[in-house]
Amino acid sequence: MSTTGIRTGVWFIGARGSVATTATAGCAAIAAGLHPAAGMVTETAPFADSGLPPVTSLVFGGHDILDCPLPKRAEALAAGGVLPHGLPSAVRSELADADAEIRPGGPLPGDTRTDEELITAFAADLIDFGRRGGLARTVVVNVSSTEPAPAEGAERLPASSLYAAAALRAGCPYVNFTPSTGLRAPSLQESVAACGLPHAGRDGKTGQTLLRSVLAPMFVQRALPVRAWSGTNLLGGGDGAALADPAAAAAKNAGKERVLADTLGAAPEGEVHIDDVPALGDWKTAWDHIAFDGFLGARMVLQTTWQGCDSALAAPLVLDLARLLARAHEIGLTGPRPELGFYFKDPDGGPAALSEQYLALLAFAERLRGEK
Repeated sequence: MSTTGIRTGVWFIGARGSVATTATAGCAAIAAGLHPAAGMVTETAPFADSGLPPVTSLVFGGHDILDCPLPKRAEALAAGGVLPHGLPSAVRSELADADAEIRPGGPLPGDTRTDEELITAFAADLIDFGRRGGLARTVVVNVSSTEPAPAEGAERLPASSLYAAAALRAGCPYVNFTPSTGLRAPSLQESVAACGLPHAGRDGKTGQTLLRSVLAPMFVQRALPVRAWSGTNLLGGGDGAALADPAAAAAKNAGKERVLADTLGAAPEGEVHIDDVPALGDWKTAWDHIAFDGFLGARMVLQTTWQGCDSALAAPLVLDLARLLARAHEIGLTGPRPELGFYFKDPDGGPAALSEQYLALLAFAERLRGEK
């Protein structure tokens, strides 16, 4: 049984990025009673007494290729309105403790290490983190920038897959909150099948795609044929810069389109465009234009606008996933966890409709409760 005396590690890939910084600062704020746990599904009534590790028991570390200290990164997020004013100062010691546990990632330009050497080094960091902290287990969560899909026949693993392989080697449950390859690299499939670890992914569902996953079933259930569904995203920050790369944007958009195809039965006409607008910082505006047919062929349109901060939307979800995977590992569950498809655009199995995914998640909470 999980208790307050047991500590659980959360190891972020991209530990100094906006999502990881927001999650680390937010967890400290919730643990200290400074802010409520808005957005954390695991803090709602259906998850009470399900044995999840308490928010106060989470210990943070990670890999990153950046060297900006977490307290400074949090101050920048507060200046941009992502974190509440004064929060970085209030949780400075917790941020500094997490920053001390961040290790250099890679591969960086000029790094001559082989894939095997990198995996070994990353796994050693994970094992050392758990040993020094006396942690019961560590969940690895990938929240790094989206990488392009690897070229067919590529000899080297993409960075996301190196970290994923290291998680398996270190015996850590794994979450891929990004569209990057992660555990889905073909050369890792034998290791994934044999690892005996729970894992979940891929590509967290936070803003525009969350809304799509709610609206698409409405059209199906009301027998309203969708003729076209187009979208535009304007965003800045690290995600905007990363997604300015057409290959990275294509990897991101694949998940957005998959939600519609899975729910509607076929992909409608239309595309999603992603534009990098540095002035927006960590904020995003997303528009959708949906053309559909009504009774007797009446042509109608629904337009939506979503304005928000992806980091603030994602942070509570990655905390949820870390707690859920830690509990799954504790009770001996293994393999992909389709019950967690609620959180992803491209989940490991399970239903496509958000309402059905939520019911599956509630059933999972009941299963966890039954294992106490």
